[in-house]
Amino acid sequence: MELRHLRYFLAVAEELNFSQAAKRLHIAQPPLSQQIRDLEDELGVQLLERNKRPLQLTNAGQIFLKEVTTILGQVDQAVRSAQRAGRGEIGRLSIAFSNAATQSILIDILRVFRERFPDIELVLHELNSFQQIQSLQANKIDAGFVYLHQLDSTNIEYRSVTKEPLIVALHEFHPLSMCDRVSLKALAHESFILPPRQLGPGFYHKIIGLCQRAGFEPHVAHEAMWLQTVLSLVAARVGVALVPISTQQLQRTGVIYRPLQEKTFDVEMSVIWRKDDTSLVLHEFLKVIQDSMLKAY
Repeated sequence: MELRHLRYFLAVAEELNFSQAAKRLHIAQPPLSQQIRDLEDELGVQLLERNKRPLQLTNAGQIFLKEVTTILGQVDQAVRSAQRAGRGEIGRLSIAFSNAATQSILIDILRVFRERFPDIELVLHELNSFQQIQSLQANKIDAGFVYLHQLDSTNIEYRSVTKEPLIVALHEFHPLSMCDRVSLKALAHESFILPPRQLGPGFYHKIIGLCQRAGFEPHVAHEAMWLQTVLSLVAARVGVALVPISTQQLQRTGVIYRPLQEKTFDVEMSVIWRKDDTSLVLHEFLKVIQDSMLKAY
């Protein structure tokens, strides 16, 4: 039994006329009649009362019609789903990000992607940059958003999403809070809060180099993995922190932000994915990112 036999039977059962069913199926009537007989022989039951006008379904034919309608409906749905998946319209996408990324363009990207592809399941993970790269290489996520300073991997592709200047986060009653702009040299005797060296060596060493060029060796009072922890430590007067400018959207009690007088390096956030990933869903996601970047500029 093939799907065409079920479609032939459905047409005859709905038309209750072999001639009309044959026209609908774009085939000749004699072959259609023979196909229905072959189907009945295979099932071992009579499906149609042929000696009645119009044709009538037997009791077995009525039961078979219900099942056939369900089966063909499921087949049609499977075809539509496969075609949509082939166009990247449905599926599953696993995305990782750091909490700092949520203050940047990421929220708009996720919103636009959900609007365009509401049937794609988005699975979100909050991971630091080091964890994202590990998860990507282990095929646990499809893409990630990291503050990328260096990437020693041959199987990961990346694209810059945003570039932001640095600002300084201070306790609200810090003496420098009275300044409109803060010079790096004014931070020479401050304690600094930095991300762990092993998790973000590029950013860590760039901050150290920035301070050295300003004429001092920074005292690192504490290393914190998450931006919220960094800001909590600033609020607790443990030290000051140099952070991306988008961080000022986080209204943390006890913390204020000031621009720097000197020109600093830009903090670059990038989207990363596996070079060999051919997922259409992923590439639709990358298109949304590209569109969002164009609008942003």
